[in-house]
Amino acid sequence: MSFSQVLQTYDLLDSAHVDGKRIAEWLQQNGAEYVDVVRIEGERGHTDFIRITIPGYQGRHNGGSAPTLGVIGRLGGIGARPERIGIVSDADGAIVALATALKALHMQAQGDQLPGDLIVTTHICPHAPTTPHEPVPFMGSPVDMATMNRHEVTPEMDAILSVDTTKGNRILNYKGVSISPTVKEGYILPVSEDLVDLIQIVSGRPARVLPLSTYDITPYGNDLYHVNSILQPATATAAPVVGVAITSEIAVPGCATGASHLPDLDVATRFCLEVAKAWGKRALKFYDEKQFAHAQALYGSLSHLQTMGQR
Repeated sequence: MSFSQVLQTYDLLDSAHVDGKRIAEWLQQNGAEYVDVVRIEGERGHTDFIRITIPGYQGRHNGGSAPTLGVIGRLGGIGARPERIGIVSDADGAIVALATALKALHMQAQGDQLPGDLIVTTHICPHAPTTPHEPVPFMGSPVDMATMNRHEVTPEMDAILSVDTTKGNRILNYKGVSISPTVKEGYILPVSEDLVDLIQIVSGRPARVLPLSTYDITPYGNDLYHVNSILQPATATAAPVVGVAITSEIAVPGCATGASHLPDLDVATRFCLEVAKAWGKRALKFYDEKQFAHAQALYGSLSHLQTMGQR
């Protein structure tokens, strides 16, 4: 159970004064040895990018060969001050990512070290701007998406879970946690059966899948509609990326306060941890390598969809 870690993380982030330095100190007090914080200034403020590396007993950090999992907390900001008081719905990705790191550290302290390295990244911005979007407003960010990807997607990540609030739509009317199909190098691949098994075991419910369009896996800024930023990390890596979507039955603005449901965040956190356990042991696949190679042989590279296209 990770509810304690989710609650601790929520309470820490629900502050107008929280920043990356404070988060780093908190994680170090809980056993983190490798925490990096970088403050980036943008046109509309600043945000603190944070990266936590938790070595696995067979991970590359310790000289092993176990694959590395990346967990990215995707969001525009954790708060929309001064327009809105309190933590916003958009903060869910950061809460889950940091709670995942905290739980992995607590597991390690109890003798349950993950097999492969775990890299957790997100950013801390309690004073983010909002931006218009249909059907409900989104949270904006002081920095652009390319900057986010540079600081949140690392070459060491062999596979990525991108966790994001995905409540501002009318295409998935379900309260809980959903997963996306695997996205890799411009291809929307079949949903991983292994990930379906894990999300069902963790949630105790049938798996729900977030529908994607080709537009959703292209970079922000190309004037195409995106359901949200959940698959933006897939534009910056060749690693397979799966979205972990926190969803609701009705459309909820990303800038809404009082909209985080901690039991759902606990499910998402436990899912990320179970994926980390299985991925590090090579007991899980994000996609079928042979099928992907066959698709590329038939239809070629689709990596141009990871770019801004022809302007």
